[in-house]
Amino acid sequence: MTERVIDEIGIEDWNGPFDEALRKRARASLESGLVLFFPRLPFRLDENERAFLTGSVATGKSKNISLDPVTGKLQGMAVPDETAAQLAAMINRFGKSAAALVEGLLGYRNLERARTSYRPIEVEGRTYSARKDDRRLHVDAFPSRPMRGRRILRVFSNIAPERSRQWNVGEPFEPFARKFLPRVHPSWPGRASLFAALGVTKGRRSRYDDLMLALHDAMKFDSAYQDGTAKTAVSFPPGTSWMVFTDQVLHAALGGAFALEQTFHFDIAEMGEPQRSPLKVLERLSGRALV
Repeated sequence: MTERVIDEIGIEDWNGPFDEALRKRARASLESGLVLFFPRLPFRLDENERAFLTGSVATGKSKNISLDPVTGKLQGMAVPDETAAQLAAMINRFGKSAAALVEGLLGYRNLERARTSYRPIEVEGRTYSARKDDRRLHVDAFPSRPMRGRRILRVFSNIAPERSRQWNVGEPFEPFARKFLPRVHPSWPGRASLFAALGVTKGRRSRYDDLMLALHDAMKFDSAYQDGTAKTAVSFPPGTSWMVFTDQVLHAALGGAFALEQTFHFDIAEMGEPQRSPLKVLERLSGRALV
């Protein structure tokens, strides 16, 4: 029997308003590990923004073009300054739309809006190391930015004219963690403090961060698991959007170009069911506090 991985929600407006029954359903589905799929929620481009639907706007040295919403700094683009300002405005407009959606539909407070990205490069056919290859199933964990149990929520929109975005979604987080936890080991004593002191990480890693990074790498490097584990293929057509906890949902991006993405971070206390968070699952499975 195929695992249910999608909850389809038929909203058509990024700003709502959304009734309370829908908000409760969306929070429950998201926190249980489903992808919220919005088949009638496009991010519409202005006419002049259609010029950015080409891979040539990116340098190609990184997987995406990113915007820091605090400083307004754009990275990874290969366009003149005047055009870069227009590109940054488009990416920022998406970020604001995503923030309105998350706040209105889910009601989470104290959201940190992290970088907004534009992904104009075709996923299929790229070559990366196993650790960086997002075509392999993985959960998100940041080597340089310790999360200390905070959630990683991402909102995506496919702005491609024709091409669907293709994903695989793997098994639920807890059974995956049960398989892999016995295979990962804590880092050597003092490593977290040393990395923080040297500026390798933005703050000190917790045991949770060490575990999530180890689980991320162990899953990506296990070819037998990648080939043999159950997966559900999901297609996100042009003009659709979706939302997912990428620290909880095993996912792989297999194909597609021209996607926008906004990342949010927030504390598990904001959740309706904090016990479903990766932090609480890993603490229960390991029998120890991780932050």
